[in-house]
Amino acid sequence: MLSFVLRRIAAGVALLFVISLLSYTLLSIPHIDVGRQLLGQGAAQDLVDAKNAALGLDRPALVQYLDWLGAAVRGDFGTSWFTSENVLRAIANRLPVTLSLMIGVTLVTAVLSFLLGVWAGVRRGAVDRFVQVFAVLGYALPGFLVTLVIVLVFAVRLNWFPAIGYVGPSQSFTGWLSTVTLPVISLSIGSIAGVAQQVRGSVIDVMRQDYVRTLRARGLPPWRIVFVHVVRNASAPALAVLGMQFVGLLGGAVLVEQIFGLPGVGSMTVTYTTRGDVPIIMALVMFTVIGVILINLVVDVLIGWLNPKARIA
Repeated sequence: MLSFVLRRIAAGVALLFVISLLSYTLLSIPHIDVGRQLLGQGAAQDLVDAKNAALGLDRPALVQYLDWLGAAVRGDFGTSWFTSENVLRAIANRLPVTLSLMIGVTLVTAVLSFLLGVWAGVRRGAVDRFVQVFAVLGYALPGFLVTLVIVLVFAVRLNWFPAIGYVGPSQSFTGWLSTVTLPVISLSIGSIAGVAQQVRGSVIDVMRQDYVRTLRARGLPPWRIVFVHVVRNASAPALAVLGMQFVGLLGGAVLVEQIFGLPGVGSMTVTYTTRGDVPIIMALVMFTVIGVILINLVVDVLIGWLNPKARIA
């Protein structure tokens, strides 16, 4: 298992380097006069040139990247070009908002999708048809439409939850819970649909195996067969899908945070990308890639624990 994890970590480090190089190269292609944007259109050209030189933008792109990489390895991602705020501090102030959404969605998705998938795979019949219809609707309905309907019904009409805004858990736990409930629900619907369908298919395949019939013939209780033997063997494909859904939440968080007015990393990405603030953008890209690598590593380890053949492969 140790060599299995080390191989995954080595591959993740190589991927991180490649993406950082490609991202910096792509961000260097558009010609954006940052000095002019900072000082205004009426600023003298010599002042603009001096500002660009102070930011290091007068040097070749490769030199800029190597300087950025050396500092990033030491944990220094610089300061924002437009706000002069420390990059790590700016992201740290917004990261808890996005993490609370993603962790909430992952927990809700894991619990409900496994319950629905196992229920449909074991019971079949009307229950199975209900889960399949729900999965199709969850895939087919656009995410922004589902979010707008949820806001209209539960925030505007029923007034059960606030439509916009965010309250930190340190200020009020109930206030924090009320502000993240609707965003978590809107992000969870599509994820539950995808993972539940995968769990259902895996459970049906496992239930048809010879060893399950043998366990039944030996007189084991049905609940023990399902939750001890079937669920474990059916979990590996579902975990892979759940990991991909978690990665997809990074993109969904951008839309949801904009709609609900949440000060998270998603809305931050939109704001600083439109400005062309390279230090912030590069840090966001790197933290996103690191998050994806860690999630995939956790999923690979769990799948390797559930299925030893995966470690060999």
